Order: sequence, then C-alpha cells, then structure tokens
Amino acid sequence: MDEVDAVVIGAGVVGLACARALARSGREVVVLESENAFGTATSARNSEVIHAGLYYPAGSLKACLCVQGKRLLYDFCERHGVAHRRCGKLVVACTTGELPALLKLRQAAEANGVADLRWLSSDAARELEPALACEAALLSPSTGIVDSHGLMLALLGDAEAHGAMLALCSPVDSGQVVAGGIELAVGGETATRLRARTVVNAAGLGACALARRIDGLAAEQVPPAFYAQGAYFTLSGAAPFSHLIYPVPGEAGHLGVHLTLDLGGQARFGPSLRWVHGVDYRVDPADGAGFEAAVRHYWPGLPAGALQPGYAGVRPKITGPGVPAADFRIDGPARHGVPGLVNLFGIESPGLTAALAIADEVVARLS
Repeated sequence: MDEVDAVVIGAGVVGLACARALARSGREVVVLESENAFGTATSARNSEVIHAGLYYPAGSLKACLCVQGKRLLYDFCERHGVAHRRCGKLVVACTTGELPALLKLRQAAEANGVADLRWLSSDAARELEPALACEAALLSPSTGIVDSHGLMLALLGDAEAHGAMLALCSPVDSGQVVAGGIELAVGGETATRLRARTVVNAAGLGACALARRIDGLAAEQVPPAFYAQGAYFTLSGAAPFSHLIYPVPGEAGHLGVHLTLDLGGQARFGPSLRWVHGVDYRVDPADGAGFEAAVRHYWPGLPAGALQPGYAGVRPKITGPGVPAADFRIDGPARHGVPGLVNLFGIESPGLTAALAIADEVVARLS
C-alpha cells in the first residue's frame, strides 16, 4: 500500500488552495480528482465575483474568511498574473420599501469590517450608471471579478512548484480510519489504496456523501446535503454598465438576479434559485421571461428578447428550502475526533473569494 503525508480530495478552487497551503507548509501532498480536469464543477460554474463581505452574519466563517480571503486573493492575483478587475458593485433598492433592507445590509457589512461602502442617492447612482433605476444604492468599490480558471491554474502551479501532485480520474470510493491515518480506496482505471496521515475532504458537491463513506467517522458528524441550482442568462449585445448591479438580498440570503460582467465586458444575469435533487445543469429557456422581469426592476431599458440561456451551477448546501443558509463548516479533529481529517461542508458562495483564507484555516486546524 502506498503511503503519503497529505491527500486533498477535490481539485476545485478550494481544494487547490488547500493543496497549495499544505505544500507550502512543507507537507507532501497528493490531490485526488475524480474528473479528467481540475475545476470542472462548482468552481467553473459561478459568477467569478470577488465578494467584499457584505452579506454574512458578523463573526461567521463566511464573513471572516470572505473579508480576509478578498485581501489574499487580490494579492495573489497581482503576484501571479491572474486576470482580475476591481470593477466595483452597486447594491440597489428599487423601491422605497427596500430602503430599510439596504440600510441593514450596510450595517451588517460594517460589522464585518467592510469599511469602504458609500451610500448613494438615486441621482448619485445614476451619475455612475445612467441606465440604472433605483431609489438608493450602496457602492462597494472593493468588489471585483476574476478569471476563475486562471486562478485555479495559478494555484495548481504554485502547489506543484512546492512538490504537490495532481492525480486526475482518481475518484475516492471510501475511506477507513486506521492507526496513524486514513486508508483511502481510490478508483479509476488503476484502482489503488493510499494511506494518508492527513486527508482534506474538499469534494464540494460530493463532500457529504464522501464523508459518509469514511468508516470511523461518526454519522452524526456529517450534515445532510441539499442542492440548489443557479442558472445564468447572457445578454446579447453590449451592456450599458461598468459596475456589477445587485438587488437587495431576498430568500434565505439569495442575492437575486444580478448583473455581472466577465473580464471581456460580456454581461450575464443570475443566478436563479431552484432546489433540485442531485446535480442538474440544464437551463430552461422558458425561464428567460422571469429573468427579464427581475432585471427590469433596476434596468427598465433591457431590450425584449435580449437574454439568452447561458449556463447553470449547483450550490453544495447543507440546509434546505426555507431555512437560512448555513455557515461554512470546516470540521477538523477538534470537532469530530478523527486525527488528521478535515471535512469542508457547505462551501458555497463566497467560497471562491474565501478560498485562500479557507486553506489557511484548514492548515491551522491540522496543526
């Protein structure tokens, strides 16, 4: 049986960040990825937004790691040449009835240490974005966008430069807690068994199911898994906006159908929120009418028929419909009692922004 110091399961943005942090701390690291490329699931199907940290309860892991991770991410992108832009974001109240929610959001953001927000009147917001309709807006200048694939490529490159190795087409079928570590049954064309002193479960959508297949981890330490699809529609033609545009948050913290931009200036709208059973990436063209209605609350000039089906992602949630979104769970030995194991559960948004901070937290919980 092969032995390795540390195994990271899952080569999405969080898994790659963890592998990099472990490798840079001097650990021997192998990343096991079930697919034939890194970052093919949640990490490749999101808005690529660098979040400022506005939306999360004060003191939560989401709040702390988003604010910390944003700073780390901008620094990493600048040092490693990852394409990104601090384009800024406007969170808009479209009616006077939404003004209290906007004020509450500002207070929550300030409690999280986000000190650069500006309250804009309707006229001031339209000076920045003439096509915008709103009663007031919050300007978040530190919100940005990033090339998620380029980010993952840079994380992998830095991890490999410090000795980490990526093994593709290597699904982890099960694990067993043994003396001195965890034995992993790895599938694929050349099935094998690995014994690792440290295992980081960063399997994203499959993290809960994988944890249940680890013999020796108590069942009550694994939360239930829920799946929420978010679909995006793209705009045909140029968008008259240079900032990201978000409505005030809605259902269970859902951020609504917002306008984001990619680094080429292409606008996309989403995500929607649809609870699904398992992973479902289908986008229903019939949903376009609902997207148009939502967008016209803040962009009344949206041309009819200008939205086209884009793509969908699925959020790895650990709370279901009608329940507030759960905090990140970074479950180390202090919580579940298994030496050398860290399970990452419910790492949805702002997971991309927080990835480097999550990785530092994982290393700390293994110390």
